[in-house]
Amino acid sequence: MARPRPEPIQVVKQRRDAALTALVEGVPYIRFLNIGFDRRGDELTGILNYDEKLIGNPFLPALHGGVTAAFLEVTAVITLSWENMFPKIETGEIDANDIVTDERIRFPKTIDFTVDYLRSGLPRDAYARAFINRSGRRYASVRVEAWQDNHAKLFAQGTGHFLMPQDPETQPR
Repeated sequence: MARPRPEPIQVVKQRRDAALTALVEGVPYIRFLNIGFDRRGDELTGILNYDEKLIGNPFLPALHGGVTAAFLEVTAVITLSWENMFPKIETGEIDANDIVTDERIRFPKTIDFTVDYLRSGLPRDAYARAFINRSGRRYASVRVEAWQDNHAKLFAQGTGHFLMPQDPETQPR
């Protein structure tokens, strides 16, 4: 018996990219801050595209602390959501259109989030990557690092704990 032929890599990449775009574009606050994500394999990098409205102190100039914190938190939540949905996207159980319309698609809820401001965010693009320390059925712990020109020189880092969304089909009634 012959094995079924695998899908062409272009089709797989398009499906993954469409799902990630739908995940990000479905949140108006992410669109307002102009945060995007670059996907390389299963690794996501958040990109905070510079805009004048993100400046908190025009005399320095420096990125607003709230924008920095939001960028770190969004990167953590999207990374957790992506990791949670990735197996279902791979099997075709979740389609990019499902992410927008399906009420079963839920984001992790923030329990707490702590930000360490290491230096001023300069008026330019910023990047962030989240590292999942622990992810279970109910709880997840994530560390996030943000940099601008040099990955070795972080300008902020954060740690967060999140309540993972429960599948409504497996919940007791």
